Amino acid sequence: MHDSLSLQLLGEFIGTFILVLLGDGVVAGVSLKKSKAEGAGWIAIAIGWGLAVTLGVYASAFLSPAHLNPAVSLGMAIAGKFPWSSVIPYSIAQILGGLLGGIIVWIHYYPHWKETKDEDTIRGVFATGPAIRSYGMNFISELIGTFVLVFALLTFTRGNFTDGLNPIVVGVLIAAIGFSLGGTTGYAINPARDLGPRIAHAILPIANKGNSDWAYSWVPILGPLVGGALGAVLFNTIP
Repeated sequence: MHDSLSLQLLGEFIGTFILVLLGDGVVAGVSLKKSKAEGAGWIAIAIGWGLAVTLGVYASAFLSPAHLNPAVSLGMAIAGKFPWSSVIPYSIAQILGGLLGGIIVWIHYYPHWKETKDEDTIRGVFATGPAIRSYGMNFISELIGTFVLVFALLTFTRGNFTDGLNPIVVGVLIAAIGFSLGGTTGYAINPARDLGPRIAHAILPIANKGNSDWAYSWVPILGPLVGGALGAVLFNTIP
């Protein structure tokens, strides 16, 4: 990790950009009409997101701790492993990286938006949404998924993993959360992964896009932040 805060922020921006580009990209490939990957299903999405996180971490770890997630930055600060003063700057860099990732996905799949008529499908490429809309339970789902994520990441800091393998282990963790806990809300477990691309969805001239569902948008922001905080609090209770 670089000593310069500005270069650390660049690392978080780059890593989150890669994460969203590849993660939203696999959702687009599976969901959009006339894509060669159309219909590949949830298995492809969960594995794709795990790989996206792994590669995002590899792309940024030479500059930053590769949190790529405001909930992780917050959890690390609560656990005493990250300076509080960097939480907000990191979060902004991560959201901006997510925004750019969403924009590039839009460009990459440009002809496919017009072919896809369902507004929910199009929005789902960029931002998460509930399988059954129940704000309280959706919040709890995001809380639980991010609790598992941050608590596990913190336990890894006490393990015997090498730096070279850590991104792979994190990617497996993301895929596991997706398989086991992601079916209820699409498992944002990361405010930047949802908010950045949701902003892209709102501002881009996407065919058939409908609305950006801002009424739901607080769930994948607050749920992960609370879940990450609780994961860190529990970690701190372990001697």
